[in-house]
Amino acid sequence: MNQNERKNVVRRMILLIAVACVIMGLYVMRLIFLQLVNGDDFKAKATNTTDYNFTVTAARGDIVDSAGRRIATTTTSYNVVLNKLLMGDRDLDTMLQQIVELLRANGESWNDTLLIGQADAAGNYAFTDDDTSTSDQKQLADMKETLGLQQYATANDVMEMLVEKNDLQDFSPEWQRVLAGIHYEMDRQAFSNVNNFVMAENVSTLAVATIKEHSLQLPGVEIVETSARSYDQSDIIPAVLGRVGKITAEKWKVTDSNGQVTYPLREKGYNMNDVLGISGLESVYEDELRGKDGVKTITRNSDGVIVDTKLTTVPEPGHTVQLTIDSNFQRAVDKALADNIDMINRVYNTGTMKAAAGAVVVLDVKDGSVLAASNYPSYDQNLYAANYSEYSSDPSLPLFNRALQGLYTPGSTFKPAVAVAALDSGLINQYSTVYCNGVYNYFKDYHPRCTRHGHSGNIDVVTAIKWSCNIFFYDVGRRLTSDVYDAYAYKLGLGQRTGVEVSEAVGRLTTKSDSNYTASLDVQAAIGQGNTVVSPIQLATYAATLANNGTRYRTHFVKAILDTNTGEVLSETKPEVMDVIEGTGNTFELVRQGMKQVPSTISGKISSYPVPIACKTGTPQRSETYAPGKHYLNAMMVAYLPADDPQIAIGISIEYGGYGARTGDLVVDIANAYFALKDGSLAQQAEAEKEAEQAQQEDQAQTTDPAQAAAGQTTGNAAAQPAQMTPAADTTAPETAAEGEAQPAVQDEQQPAADTEQNPDAIAPEN
Repeated sequence: MNQNERKNVVRRMILLIAVACVIMGLYVMRLIFLQLVNGDDFKAKATNTTDYNFTVTAARGDIVDSAGRRIATTTTSYNVVLNKLLMGDRDLDTMLQQIVELLRANGESWNDTLLIGQADAAGNYAFTDDDTSTSDQKQLADMKETLGLQQYATANDVMEMLVEKNDLQDFSPEWQRVLAGIHYEMDRQAFSNVNNFVMAENVSTLAVATIKEHSLQLPGVEIVETSARSYDQSDIIPAVLGRVGKITAEKWKVTDSNGQVTYPLREKGYNMNDVLGISGLESVYEDELRGKDGVKTITRNSDGVIVDTKLTTVPEPGHTVQLTIDSNFQRAVDKALADNIDMINRVYNTGTMKAAAGAVVVLDVKDGSVLAASNYPSYDQNLYAANYSEYSSDPSLPLFNRALQGLYTPGSTFKPAVAVAALDSGLINQYSTVYCNGVYNYFKDYHPRCTRHGHSGNIDVVTAIKWSCNIFFYDVGRRLTSDVYDAYAYKLGLGQRTGVEVSEAVGRLTTKSDSNYTASLDVQAAIGQGNTVVSPIQLATYAATLANNGTRYRTHFVKAILDTNTGEVLSETKPEVMDVIEGTGNTFELVRQGMKQVPSTISGKISSYPVPIACKTGTPQRSETYAPGKHYLNAMMVAYLPADDPQIAIGISIEYGGYGARTGDLVVDIANAYFALKDGSLAQQAEAEKEAEQAQQEDQAQTTDPAQAAAGQTTGNAAAQPAQMTPAADTTAPETAAEGEAQPAVQDEQQPAADTEQNPDAIAPEN
C-alpha cells in the first residue's frame, strides 16, 4: 500500500470515528436529558399512583350495669358493600341483578328506601308513603326536588325520570323498579370511587358464603365485617337506654328557615349510612359511645391496577358507659312490681276492671343515683323492631316510660311536704294541733270531710301524718297558702326536673295563677289533689330529700365513663347538691316520726318488717267514675329505709291500684331485694333462677315439637303484659281502718263520703 492509499484509509477511519463519536454524543445528551433534566417527571409518570381512603367503622362502646355486667353491647354482623374502585369496567346493572338474585335466594333484602311500589298490571306506579308521616313526606319532597321535578309529580313521573337518568330502558318493569331503587339509594349514600355503597346489612352467614362463592364474577362486591347493637340484658330499663338507628335524611340534610342547607352530622365526621343514638342514654352519650373510625387506604396506579391495600388508621372503640343500676336488683324490682299488680287484681280488683300499669323508682339516698327504674308493662329491647306494631298498639302502652314521663296526682304523699313547710316557716310546732271532727267548716259553701280513721279531736303534726288527717292539712295548707308550701315542694323535688340525663316530664304544682284557682282548690292542693301532677322519679327524689333532712341531690343514671380497653375510669359522676332546706329545729325529725308510724297502720308485711320504714301512702282519685260519686283510684307511695339511717328511697305509682296501702308489700319486697344485693345473696339467687330457667327451656325443647315450642315462647313474652288492660274500679271496702288518707273530702256535708280524696274535676269553682 502506497503512501496516498494509507492516508485515505486513515482519513476514512477518522471520519468513521468522528461520526461514531457524534452519534454516541447524541445518545449521551439524550440520556442526560431523560435522566437528569426531566428524570423526576418521567419517574413520577412511571410510578404515578392515587390513594383512596375508606372509613372503617369503630365498635360502639358498651353500656354496663354497676357491677360491670353488659346490658348493651356490640356484636359482629356482615354487610354487602360495593366498592366502585374495585369494580373496574364491569357493567354495574348486570352485577346488581346478580347480587339481588343471590340475596333473594337466601331470603335477604337490600337497602331500598324509594317510596314507590312495583308497577301494577297496567304498568302504573304508586307512592308507598304514609300520609301521616312527616318523615315520608319530606323524603318525597326532597326526592322530587333532587330529580328536578315539580312537587305535584306522580309516581310515574318519578320512575320515568329514574329510568332515563340511570339508562334502564332495556329492563323489564320489575327490574326497572328494583334497579331504580338501588340507584336512588346509591345517590343518597353518595356512591363513588371514594365512598362505598352498603347494599345489604346484617346478612346471614349463608348469604355471606354464597356471595363469597361468586366473588370472581362480582369484583368490587365485598363482605364487610361490621358491628351491630345488641342487648345482652334486653329487659333492663329499655325505655331509659333508648335506641340506635341509621341517620335519617332529615338529620343528614338540614334546611333552615332561610333555605340554607347544612350537613351537621357530616361536619362531625359521620357518613350517610352510619348508625347513631336516637333516644335515651344511647343518644345522650353518643359522643362517648361512638368511638373513632379507622381508615383503610387503597392505592391504584395510573393503569388502574390496585397496587396496595392497608389499614392506615386503626379504629378505636367507643368508651364504656357504666350505670348506677345493678341489673339483678333492677330485675328483682321489676318482678316485685308485676307481682304487686297481680296481687291487687287477684285480691281486690276481682271484677272485669283491672289495674293495668305502674312504675317504681328506687334511689340511693346518699348520692341520688338510680338503683332501679321499673315500668309495668315493659318491652324487650331486642324485639323492639320486630314487635313495634304490637307494642305501639297495646292499650297498656308498654313503650311509655311511666317512671320518668308518667304524671300522677300525688294524693296524700304530698302531705309531708306541707308539714315541712309549716314547721320550717314557724306556722306550727310539735305541739300545735288542729281539731278534727270529720268536717272542715271554714268555708260557708264548701265542707270537705275526713274519715277520722284512727284519730279524732286535737291532732298534732306527727299524728296527722300517721293517720293522714285531711282536716289538719286543709287548715294548715289554707293558712300557709300554696305560695309557701309550693316553694318547699319545689325544693324537695316535686314539679321540677330531677336532673336525670334523659328526657323527663316536669309536672306541675297547683298555684294561684291557675285559671281554675279558688280558695277551695288551695286546700285541696294541700292534700295532694288540685292541679298537682308529679312523676314517680320525682316522688323518689322527694322521698330521698326528706330522708336527707332537706338536702336534694341530682338524680342520675350514669355512674362513670370507662376506657373500653383498660377499664380505667375516665370520668365519674360525683354527688351534686341541687337544693337545700336548712330546716329549723326538729322539722325533719317530726316528719320522720310521723312517716315511721305509717307502716303500723297498714295491714301486710310492712307493719311487722324488722327494719324501720318511713313512708306515706297516697290514694288520689282519677277523673273517671264507675258509679255516681265513685272515682277510680291510683295507689301511690313514697318511702325510705332504714328510717333512722336511710339508704334507699322509693317512689311508687300504680294506675287504678286502689288504696295506697296496697303497695306496702311492694316496699317490703324492694327492701328484701336491696338487702340481698348488699350481702351478695341476690346475685346467687339470680344465677340460680337463670340456671333453672335454662333447664326448663332445655326440658321443653326435648319434650315439645318446634311449633309448640314457638307457641310457648310467644306466650311467655305475652305474660309480661297484663291479660286485662282495662283499668279497675275500686269497688272493695278499705283493707283496714288505717287507710285514713284514702277517704275523700266532699263538697257538701250532706253528701256521703266517697272512697278517696276529692278530685279537682269534682270541685265547683267558687262564686
